Amino acid sequence: MSDHQTRGSAAKPLAPDSSAERPDEALRGIGLIALGFGIVTVSDAAVKWVLPEIGVAMAMILRGSLGALTVLVLSGGFRVRAVNRRLVVSRSLLHCAVTVTFYFAWFRGMPLADSYAVAAVAPLAMTVLAIPLLGETVGWRRWLSTVAGFLGVLVMVRPGGDLWRWEAAVLLGGVGFMAVTRIWTRVLARTDRPATVAFWLMVAHVPFGIAMLPFFPPVGWPSWGGVVAIILLGLGNGAAHLLFARAFALAPVGLLAPFEYSTLVTGTLVGVLVWGDVPAWTTLLGASIVVAAGLYNLYRAQKRAREAQALRQAAAREAR
Repeated sequence: MSDHQTRGSAAKPLAPDSSAERPDEALRGIGLIALGFGIVTVSDAAVKWVLPEIGVAMAMILRGSLGALTVLVLSGGFRVRAVNRRLVVSRSLLHCAVTVTFYFAWFRGMPLADSYAVAAVAPLAMTVLAIPLLGETVGWRRWLSTVAGFLGVLVMVRPGGDLWRWEAAVLLGGVGFMAVTRIWTRVLARTDRPATVAFWLMVAHVPFGIAMLPFFPPVGWPSWGGVVAIILLGLGNGAAHLLFARAFALAPVGLLAPFEYSTLVTGTLVGVLVWGDVPAWTTLLGASIVVAAGLYNLYRAQKRAREAQALRQAAAREAR
């Protein structure tokens, strides 16, 4: 769950960072994004480990408290006053709903790899949602690829398969919300700093978690291992969000976006090593189709962007 933002003034729209054009900055961005997703996998494994001990609502409260503190410390006590307050609040609350669906799925025993396979649908959902939310156009190739990707979802959740469970349907709904929050993140990048967006996202988890207590009451007190997992949960989420923000300030989105799928690999390895969870072949096949469709959509979007830029440059030359 990443925040794709660029640097700039909190008082005015953020300008694109010219450092994205430099190869050394792009390499640093790749390193940061890879580290961020690695931390996210460890943090997700930590919360999955401790959920049976503290429950969904308490996990959200602790994640928000420790994560907000981590963002403040790592950003040097950066002022976190939001510019586009309404969108910051809306995005934060909707992202909290996404968190509930993931935590609930893990609480019910869904393996990390399976949840990441379902989450791979998010870029496809963004392709569709960008039409009404951002006014973007999608050509027939991307439509066809997106349909193929959603067919991959049907392969994963086929009747009788490991993902043929109602928790997967709940998680799919959460992934749809996650796609919306990522689109809103792109909008917020024009007005608000990364630390601002990350901080208020973490803060929103506290009241949201409190509101969830009647539905997900605390299970009990954590063990010493659970305490370590809670610390990893809070610190990891705060640090990862800042790493994502910094990475996307250094390198273009198109260069870094494919690394999002790296959690499928790391999540599978962690699931096998910690819980002995081996994904079913249908999950792996369906996830491969979804990832392939997402990467193709990214390729087409980049190609269309380059073509549009070339047309603008040609028009500018003719106007001289």
